[in-house]
Amino acid sequence: MKQQLIVSTLTLADFLQRHPRQIAAAVAAVLMGSTGAAYAVASLGAGAASKSAVHLVTEAAALPSLQAQAQALEGYDLTLYRSARTRATDTAHSLLERLGMTDPDAAQFLRRNTLARKELLGHIGRQVRAEAGADGTLRALRVQWLEKAGDGLQLRRLLVQRAGESFVARMERGELQRGQRLAGGEVHSTLRAAADEAGVPEEVVRQLARVFEEGVDVQRLARGDRFSLVYETLEADGEVLRASRVLSAELVHKGEKHQALWFEAPGASGAAGNGAYYSFDGRTRRRAYLEAPLDVVRVTSSFGMRLHPVQGYSKAHKGVDYAAPRGTPVHAVREGKVEFAGVQSGYGNIVILGHKDGQETRYAHLSRIYVREGAEVAQGATLGAVGSTGMATGPHLHFEVRVDGEPINPTQFLAEHREAQPIAPQARKAFTALAEGMKVQLAAASVQRPADFE
Repeated sequence: MKQQLIVSTLTLADFLQRHPRQIAAAVAAVLMGSTGAAYAVASLGAGAASKSAVHLVTEAAALPSLQAQAQALEGYDLTLYRSARTRATDTAHSLLERLGMTDPDAAQFLRRNTLARKELLGHIGRQVRAEAGADGTLRALRVQWLEKAGDGLQLRRLLVQRAGESFVARMERGELQRGQRLAGGEVHSTLRAAADEAGVPEEVVRQLARVFEEGVDVQRLARGDRFSLVYETLEADGEVLRASRVLSAELVHKGEKHQALWFEAPGASGAAGNGAYYSFDGRTRRRAYLEAPLDVVRVTSSFGMRLHPVQGYSKAHKGVDYAAPRGTPVHAVREGKVEFAGVQSGYGNIVILGHKDGQETRYAHLSRIYVREGAEVAQGATLGAVGSTGMATGPHLHFEVRVDGEPINPTQFLAEHREAQPIAPQARKAFTALAEGMKVQLAAASVQRPADFE
């Protein structure tokens, strides 16, 4: 019996020496399947079995008091944050409900307070940020939007805050910052759908169409085509209030790469002059005049003699009429100065732009005017919206071109005056530096996903 025990012990020791890893794995599996105890295992390396013993140590695990944790949470003041944009049909109740709150007192205040009702309800697209308690009651509400001020924009802010059992409302002027956003994606059906998936605003997509109008029809992008872009935003407190200019963009269409970069060459005084879009090798994408003042063009009345639709007799038509839905944005076909913005007899709401070389463009029958007299506007800037003011039978844009005061055929003029504008030699160094930086940003934008930049 003693001899058998000695043999068994030697056999076990030999087994442990030859298979240390397998034994360690088996012990670890046993330990991982156990709970409520702690273990210590001696090394099972070569020769360990003959020199060291395996010790098992058991200790009680002390669990924290669940009651103490619950009591600590009871004293925690939880604040919830939600954001939304105002809708024209919003009521005080529906807006708060969309923000995840049920607060009759707050809804009543927003309905009855003159300032809150005026600046919050009945507006479209104003950014709202709300703070609520864990019980769903309103603590604070902040509404931000942009208003025109002279030739630029200013930030306005409405603050509604709880004060005891009621609320107070006041207006503030905030600081506006300019930021940048990157976006990219692959087309599966249309560019618009791909841009929506990437969170790109509609105005930026329209700009892309204008930027690449000379070489790419963005409406015909096919499955597998890609886009990446960098665009400027107007922000306040980290919130984007409006998308601004496209700064650089790249479209890959049927394997061919198309690029554009916005560049403003310094003027004689050192300030930025009129900007334009260029390819990265410095070739201009800009023409002296846009093809038309609208993104979607359908001519309903040409230049020359015609039977006037209102007056009923033949009369010289001094411009061209473009049919478009009411509210369609109207763009400046060239940079210029606003010589007039207001109402003129049969024109209704009209904007008149003065350009170089005695040239002038007119945009009439507008439903809204977005510029002021004396302002300098860039090519492509939104001047107003299509309407039917003045002597008009329906919504359309009446567009004129005049040279030295004489009206000429706008269609023919725009076709003949679309020559390219080169970069000045003294601005080439600044352009090259900007292009190198934008290449890096576009490379980053090409791998963006919605979750990366929302």
